[in-house]
Parts: sequence; C-alpha cells; structure tokens
Amino acid sequence: MSDAISRGETKSTGGTTIRPEEAAHFGRLARDWWDAKGPMASLHQVNPVRLQFIRDAIDMHWASDIEAAAPLRGKSALDIGCGAGLLCEPLARLGGDVTGVDASTENVGVASAHAESSGLDIRYMAGELASLQLGQFDLVTCLEVIEHVSDKAAFLRDVAASLKPDGLLVMSTPNRTAASKLLLVEAAERVGYVPRGTHDWDDFVTPDELAGLLADAGLAMGEPRGIAWRPGKSLHLSSDMSLNYIVTARFA
Repeated sequence: MSDAISRGETKSTGGTTIRPEEAAHFGRLARDWWDAKGPMASLHQVNPVRLQFIRDAIDMHWASDIEAAAPLRGKSALDIGCGAGLLCEPLARLGGDVTGVDASTENVGVASAHAESSGLDIRYMAGELASLQLGQFDLVTCLEVIEHVSDKAAFLRDVAASLKPDGLLVMSTPNRTAASKLLLVEAAERVGYVPRGTHDWDDFVTPDELAGLLADAGLAMGEPRGIAWRPGKSLHLSSDMSLNYIVTARFA
C-alpha cells in the first residue's frame, strides 16, 4: 500500500466504505440495542471490558489522574460506528464532548432518543464518515467496525483524518483465527448469542494486518490486548487474542 502520509497531513478519501447490507442489518436491530438481554446482549457484556481498556489508555495518553471522574473534560470524542450509543454515553459521562456516527439512520434515532432520556448532550449523525466533514477529535473510537466496511484502507484513512495530530485512536475487532471462526461465527450465531448474519469471517483482520493498514494511514499501533472468555472469569482483557483484540494507535 503506497498511500501513507505524514503526521498531521492525513487526507480523507471522500469515498464510500459503507456496505448498504451491513447498515440495513444493524438498523433492523436498532430498537432492541439497549436491551441487555436482547440480540445485542454480547455488546452489553463486552462493553465494561472495552471501557476499562479505553479508560486506561486515556489516563496514559494524557497523563490523567486515574482517580479523576471526568478525564475527558475539555476534550472532543468521536465514536465511529456508534450503533445506538453504548459507548458514546459512557464517554460523555467521562466528560467528553461526544459525537457518534453510524451508517444506520435507525441506530442514530434510537441513540439520540436514549441520550436525551438519560440527560446526556451527545451529537449523533448518520452517513459516510468522510462526507460528514466533522473535523478532528482528541479521541476517536472505532469498535467492532472495520470488519464491516468495504474498503479497509480507505476507511482507516478517513479515520486518521478525523484524529487530531496529538490525538488517541482506540479500535477493537475480531481476529481471523480458527477459534474465532468456530466460536464467534459458527457457534455464537447458531445459539443466538450474536444475531445471524452479523459476521463474515473472511472480513476479520489479524493484528499484523491492522498494524500494516494503520501504518499506511500514518498511524502507529500500540500493543494489542486480547478480549477473551473463560468460565468463572467471563470476558476480560488478556494476552489471548485468538477471538478478539483491542488496541490504541497514534500518529507515527
């Protein structure tokens, strides 16, 4: 890939990375998104694990007081692929000026209504990230999204264009392994833990592949952490990345 550009000079592609069928799939789930026992239960279960990683990354990146209730106060945050706002709302409670973007208008509608009912001021927008021209943010999050886009390299260039030169990016995605194919796709969808049609294993990205894609967008990837499960401990951060992993990135 030869589109790498220097720090602070990342350009949006202006192209289309949304797959309409993916947006429609998640849009059909919008009204049940906040039901912790519904079809999106898996996201409710993994959210505290992801938030633990994000909070630690925020404290490290900005040398925050680990006891501070609002480490994002005075900072802007963008959640790409925000769904119905499961991450946006905690980021707002951490003090961030939060914007959520999603491909599905149905998700954005549910997210907006839920934030309002919770007394949170969050801006939600639907559409292609590049076309929205939102500017740059201190924190950009993009969790379980890259495996659903049509052009991963172009998408990450758009993500990089949304990040301030000294900003922090956090991403998570399933790993492409034999274990993830068996457990995240075949078993999870068969038993209803994940809605059918959610994942295409061939679209999963390995940590090495993600590091290369991020480098081509001018970003340096940090050390990835696995999100693993085991009896008695449930979902947790781990060195085991066979199913899913979460990682930070910054401008190189």
